[in-house]
Amino acid sequence: MSGTIRANIKIGAQVNIVLKQDQRNGKLTQGIVQTLLTKSPNHPHGIKVRLESGEVGRVKEILD
Repeated sequence: MSGTIRANIKIGAQVNIVLKQDQRNGKLTQGIVQTLLTKSPNHPHGIKVRLESGEVGRVKEILD
């Protein structure tokens, strides 16, 4: 499922995000969503979230 639509992402969901420093190399970080940071209903680069680990990045994949 795409991480560009805010309605698809729920708090507590397992996701892969790309951190700011990893945007060039595309390295993904896996974690559980703690907070949704993007207010708009969609974003072309992915909805920005904070993980339970405290890391902040844009959602690239929503895992089942």
